[in-house]
Amino acid sequence: MALQKTLFKPGVNREGTDYSNEGGWFDINLVRFRKGLPEKFGGWAKENFNTFLGTCRALHAWVALGGTKYLGLGTTWKYYIEEGSTFNDITPIRSTTSAGDVTFSASNGDATITVADTSHGAVANDFVTFSGAASLGGNITATVLNQEYQIATIVNANSYTIEAKDTSGATVTASASDSGNGGGSTVGTYQINVGLDVYVPGTGWGVNGWGEGTFGSVTALSATNQLRLWTHDNFGENLIINVRGGGIYQWTENNGVTTRAVDMSGIAGANLVPTVGLQVITSEIDRHLIVLGADPINDAGSARTGTVDPMLIAFSDQENNLDFEPTITNTAGSLRLSSGSSIIGAVKSRQEVLVWTDTALYSMQFVGPPFTFSVNLINEGTGLVGPKAATTATSAVYWMGYNNFYSYSGSVQTLPCSVHNYVFSDINLTQSFKINAFTIADKNEVGWFYCSASSNEIDRYVIYNYAEQTWVYGQLSRTAWLDAGIENYPRAVSSGYLYQQELGFDDDGSPMTNVFIESSDFDIGDGEQFTFIRRIIPDFKFIQNDNENGSVNIVVKTRNFPGDSLTTNSTSAIQASTQQAYVRGRARQMVLRFESDDDAENNGNLGIGWRLGATRIDIRTDGRR
Repeated sequence: MALQKTLFKPGVNREGTDYSNEGGWFDINLVRFRKGLPEKFGGWAKENFNTFLGTCRALHAWVALGGTKYLGLGTTWKYYIEEGSTFNDITPIRSTTSAGDVTFSASNGDATITVADTSHGAVANDFVTFSGAASLGGNITATVLNQEYQIATIVNANSYTIEAKDTSGATVTASASDSGNGGGSTVGTYQINVGLDVYVPGTGWGVNGWGEGTFGSVTALSATNQLRLWTHDNFGENLIINVRGGGIYQWTENNGVTTRAVDMSGIAGANLVPTVGLQVITSEIDRHLIVLGADPINDAGSARTGTVDPMLIAFSDQENNLDFEPTITNTAGSLRLSSGSSIIGAVKSRQEVLVWTDTALYSMQFVGPPFTFSVNLINEGTGLVGPKAATTATSAVYWMGYNNFYSYSGSVQTLPCSVHNYVFSDINLTQSFKINAFTIADKNEVGWFYCSASSNEIDRYVIYNYAEQTWVYGQLSRTAWLDAGIENYPRAVSSGYLYQQELGFDDDGSPMTNVFIESSDFDIGDGEQFTFIRRIIPDFKFIQNDNENGSVNIVVKTRNFPGDSLTTNSTSAIQASTQQAYVRGRARQMVLRFESDDDAENNGNLGIGWRLGATRIDIRTDGRR
């Protein structure tokens, strides 16, 4: 038989079996489709070598009127603003003690310091900064004490421990002379309580409605006993941030990045600003600040209750994010949704704000006085799987539900998904609040990072190309993502670093590993006769920088029956200059796999991208035996 041109169908299909998807692709990692052809993913590199503390699950970028670019990062432990290459800690302060309320005690030969502070209100891993302390008499000097510490353990409601360190972070061990208590002038400044890095079922309002405990109680919802999620938006130049289930804070741009965000309800001129909420978002055209899951105003109309109402939406007066008191002379007010048990999340889209509960989707639109906003129920049964699981693309809004993917561009559509079973049969929905949706606009892609069934942390992604209607998936850990816009490249976070994405073709300066795409089984004559393959003429486009050694392996796998395991028959390295590859395989069914050479020892595919075209295969029948 002559050379046979082979163009597999674009996209990956895992809804059937390897054999039933003949002519298509069945497995993939770090490969996407463009114009119907597979190509290697873009790479990534650290934006800078500075690190931040905690796991970041929220990114927000904006530009001040003076042209300064800012990036907000909300982590499990802190909130930062990146300006230039510096992460500036603007985490709000929870409380500050009076002078002398804090005392210390140390033991000879031990770095552990016990801190006494009546009703401190701290939890393990909280951050506190001491000032005004005097030396304990030996190695534990005033310089050692008067700095920021992360609390190691909670002894009881009136004491906790820290590990003594010098200003470089090195451990300091107390001596026999450290018998003092720090004097009578020590002040402790506590940052807001940290949150969890793992979602614990039964805390807060999640995919199954309210958690344990009574409505609004600390057991039912607390910013410290559930997964720490931040939402944020800018109101003009200023940044509004919110801990899900916790307080609402404002960072004022004019005050600079050396100042912290402050509780909005305590700012001069604040009028009935919600003290807690589930999400903040601004309505940009009409300039209202919206708080989803806000605490209601009490019956006397004099204060907020301090208890989250999971279905209440409160909004400020137009152009005034500090005035939430509804009057006949302003546009502040509130409304309550009816379908579902809790608001899960919201995104902005054109002339509306889309709001999801655990069971429904609403459209919130500005209509002007006297009602300010109207809310319309769009669809029931299409709830959002997690607060970060929706994203706005150029064509529509896309989101992940509990068992489907959806789009909205005037009406709700269920997305046909060729990897549906692959994703939803191997997903850890207990950690669904970690799922984060993302866009790569210049590739016409939307996607979701999620936890596989065996993982409590993000380790997988699934991507939909809405222009070509193809799906791919793979393994990559990114806990938050921000598409290009203010910056030229998308940015994402992992393991304490901020990365530029879609930059070159490398893994932060090293060859990208485990890059492959594998076909479904194919045969001749429905497998009645054996197939023999002896030669492949590749069609690759290599995108090379200064490295001419880039290669892609073509792997031939075979089996005789669908129930058999695949056997690798041959592997051939293909370079830009390769004319043909001689291979050998004989079986009823065959599979082709294309994988990047990840040989880091000689720089393998460093700086190399590739695109697969139409492969020609020298294939013929070879009898039944």
